[in-house]
Amino acid sequence: MKKLLAFLLMAAALSLAACGERQEAALVYGSGDYTRINPAMDEHGEINALLFDGLTAHDGANNVVPRLAESWTFDENTCTYTFHLAEDALWHDGEPFTAEDVRFTIEAILDPENGSENASNFEDVREIAVVDDHTIAFRLDAPNVAFLDYMSMAVLPRHLLEGEDMQSSSFFKNPIGTGPYRLESWDEGQAITLAKNDAYFLDPPQIETIVFKIVPDDSARALQMQSGELDLCLLSPRDAQSFDGREGYAVYRMKTSDYRGILFNFQNDYWQRNRDLIPAVCCGIDRQAIVDAVLLGEGVPAYGPLQRSVYNNEDVDHYDYDPARARSILESAGCTLGDGGVYTRNGERVGFIISVGAGDQVRLDIAQAAAQQLGEIGMDVKVDIPAQVDWGGQMAYLIGWGSPFDADDHTYKVFGTDKGANYSGYSNEAVDKALTEARQSDSPAVRAAAYDRFQSALAADPPYAFICYVDANYVASSDLTGISPDTVMGHHGVGIFWNVTEWRLAR
Repeated sequence: MKKLLAFLLMAAALSLAACGERQEAALVYGSGDYTRINPAMDEHGEINALLFDGLTAHDGANNVVPRLAESWTFDENTCTYTFHLAEDALWHDGEPFTAEDVRFTIEAILDPENGSENASNFEDVREIAVVDDHTIAFRLDAPNVAFLDYMSMAVLPRHLLEGEDMQSSSFFKNPIGTGPYRLESWDEGQAITLAKNDAYFLDPPQIETIVFKIVPDDSARALQMQSGELDLCLLSPRDAQSFDGREGYAVYRMKTSDYRGILFNFQNDYWQRNRDLIPAVCCGIDRQAIVDAVLLGEGVPAYGPLQRSVYNNEDVDHYDYDPARARSILESAGCTLGDGGVYTRNGERVGFIISVGAGDQVRLDIAQAAAQQLGEIGMDVKVDIPAQVDWGGQMAYLIGWGSPFDADDHTYKVFGTDKGANYSGYSNEAVDKALTEARQSDSPAVRAAAYDRFQSALAADPPYAFICYVDANYVASSDLTGISPDTVMGHHGVGIFWNVTEWRLAR
């Protein structure tokens, strides 16, 4: 009888253990590929939020909240932020996190030799003072109302990166952060496996393992979601639609601040000669038709970079679809309609090539639709998928930007002259002045007036042909719970992992 009782107790224990293993099974996320994980130099990367922490973070309403900094103060007289840091945060290798790591990270971003596209976010910093291991102060030479948003920048470990090349160090293939997950393995081109950080200084994650399975192709991602190989992925509207109402799946249609448009490369000779034709391009695109046909209604037509911001100016020129206006602009600029229905100017056909990054079917479809529409107004426009993006040499690019945070984000560094993410080489003195004024004031009225001027100047001299804002269509296994469906996502739909420590995977 005792042997039978012992056997039953052991069987029950094994059963409970098995249930626990199912509860803590690995979550497999369908991801694009990574060549490195370097949040200081590169802005985008969903994986960053799992491996690293910033001094601040954003909650589900995209408000700034504490993270590695438990609190902070601001001295208006000296324009100084002082951060009081968590004392129990550790790097994944067990070393203590200190204020020296913060100073190292921001100085590395600001060093022009490192070429960080995030440098513009911190260009106001004039002095960084480490008060002690857990206190650090930043003195700015001018106010920057978005500074606390930017301090969500991932902090890097000084003890592992000091003296290393910030672009090519092997660290970025084997990153060590303070975040809720640590890197367990990286099978290049196949998968990046993250394990729960048991020493995390905040509430630990519930899911033991997260696998970023590399599936760059949109259609392949949908097939793997259907076959059960993935638990979560971002899909195109068309692919996401096929999961509506299907047992075992949940579809999250989430708003984003993420827009698409045609970037004109002003470093290219063509636009130096033909910049005055850009308004015709803007008027020649039927944005609503693209939203309906490509996005299946999962988005809205775009006319500027702040439509999802409180500072949006609806009164600027939207460049609504108007073929007659487009042709009038071309003809007023001296273009003549030639044989084959294509305009020419000074013996040159009016048209250009739109480059599109490989693997993004939605961007490709948007570019092809725009090219076809522009052909109907007499412009010779083609679409190309280059093996590698040539920012300085290409004619145009199907770009995407947008931030759900402060309006300074993805405006100052994208449209400001010579800023880190200004890949078009755009320069406009009125735009620069308005963006600086908006950045340096914490008055909503002053900022609203400055952003009105910024958007008016941008519309009068367009750097892009804005096309549409795209919703983020995430599909998940119904076993996965905890996703925050009302959070407005950022560029590339980034942001869904903001509360990953609260997620559960039950199976």
